[in-house]
Amino acid sequence: MSAWLVSIEGTEAGAQLALWLALLAAVLHAAFGALQKGRHDPWLSRGAIDASYGLMAAPFALLVVPWPEPHMWPIFFGAFVIHLGYKLLQAQAYTKGAFTVVYPVVRGTGPLFAVIGAYILFGETFSATQWFGLGVLLAGIFGLAVYNLVFLEAERDTLPVALVLAVATGLFVALYTTYDAFGIRATADPFTFLAWFFMIDSVAMPIIAVLRYRSMTYRPDLGPLAVRGVIGGVVAFFSFGSIMLATRLDQVGEAAVLRETSTVFAAIIGWVFLKETVGPRRIALMALIALGAVIVEIGG
Repeated sequence: MSAWLVSIEGTEAGAQLALWLALLAAVLHAAFGALQKGRHDPWLSRGAIDASYGLMAAPFALLVVPWPEPHMWPIFFGAFVIHLGYKLLQAQAYTKGAFTVVYPVVRGTGPLFAVIGAYILFGETFSATQWFGLGVLLAGIFGLAVYNLVFLEAERDTLPVALVLAVATGLFVALYTTYDAFGIRATADPFTFLAWFFMIDSVAMPIIAVLRYRSMTYRPDLGPLAVRGVIGGVVAFFSFGSIMLATRLDQVGEAAVLRETSTVFAAIIGWVFLKETVGPRRIALMALIALGAVIVEIGG
């Protein structure tokens, strides 16, 4: 399968597969965010998820895929540092704001920085139509932020901090999107990067989660948390794996923007499963973000 993926890089077939992979990542990333923000402490949820996908990835990394080339080890270290920064900011943002507040801003801010990063690293450029689509997407993001600041009553005291953390997290989303695209293109076998990335990336958060769990006065049951971790680990494989493969097959900026249709799925998940109040105005603004992503894809 690796040889086939490599053979369709830069082709029309590769672009079509990248489109579907980015859409798959959008759906699954919304589910992933809800799993982390759900009824458990987000730090514990993330620790359980990372531990799960690290254990799942280890046999593939050590026994199945080709061994990484020597030049890949510094790249893996950079990916570890960037993703750790992203996770720390994301977890802190979720402790300060509701899922339907934080998630759209995080996922919507990322594409702007990702497009700039893709231009710097890979020389990718956007057409006028694509820049218009990005502008529509950003209008939805900042409109959503203003709406939340004006009308949201719950978590009012922590909302400004949550929004600042969300924007900072979006910067790290762009950073890891472009850096991971560089990393997965730097190795001959893309599955080598994926397997080793997931194993290495899983090290830090379980340790942080254990320390946090031990300091809690009221500790949650570990059984449900472990189940959430396993489900989240599987979702992470397909979500992060899909977008990484998409950035190898086609343009990084387009894949990053298209993934942000996840805001629509996040709104549905937050309303149906997390019982968060969404409202027609916030749904419309989230849909505007998704519309911008679609315009970017059409203009490509």
